[in-house]
Amino acid sequence: MNTRAVHTLKTVFLLILALWLAVSTGLVYLVTLHSRVVHAEISMGTGLVLLWVFLGGASMVLLRGRIRILVLGIRLPWQVKFVLFATLLAMLEEAVTVGMTNLAPAFGVRIGEAYITASANYWDVVLHHSVVVFIPWFVAWALLLKRYDFSPFWVFLLTGLNGLLAETLTFGPQHLSEFGLWIFVYGWMVYLPAYCLPTAARRGAHPPKVWHALLAFLLPFLLSIPWAVALHFIFPNHPNIHFPPIQP
Repeated sequence: MNTRAVHTLKTVFLLILALWLAVSTGLVYLVTLHSRVVHAEISMGTGLVLLWVFLGGASMVLLRGRIRILVLGIRLPWQVKFVLFATLLAMLEEAVTVGMTNLAPAFGVRIGEAYITASANYWDVVLHHSVVVFIPWFVAWALLLKRYDFSPFWVFLLTGLNGLLAETLTFGPQHLSEFGLWIFVYGWMVYLPAYCLPTAARRGAHPPKVWHALLAFLLPFLLSIPWAVALHFIFPNHPNIHFPPIQP
């Protein structure tokens, strides 16, 4: 299969995934209208989809060429730039989610009555619950991209699948049905950093084999396990969620 056909297939896949996310989000939004609290939570998630997935994702794709020139011009090792850039984007995504949680009154509920983050405090979320946990994922990809020339699409997709698995293991198997949401939410954190890499020749990277994709899926989790254990001992009394359970 030639390069153009592969590019077309990737584009079609992303468009179908985006269409599924839009349709499924719209349907869930409508069927929860009868429940004030649940609808508020779904409204927050809809805000995340609109601002981060669609607006943020489209901006990254449209501006990727200009951003790549800027990033390549920064005089730091590319691995460091990749990890810092992905961390910055993860922090931006969490700014959207925490913002949605704090907009609870605009959705007709009190703060903490409905929510999509563990806390209404941005720095608490970033430093104790989310971004701090993702950093080993970004380090893992910096190591992988040194040797293997994964395209930005595959970095996006594999990280998105990591995010889907993480959400499922943490919050329950019902989150598997939200695959469109989580693939985009986590995938966008690394797509642009992967697009802004030096060429494969400059990195000394080679085309990956099929089993390298399995390695790329597993390595972020393998690196995150000891890090998560260390965080548990560093912050033993920090609550997993700062709010009471959501009552429909």
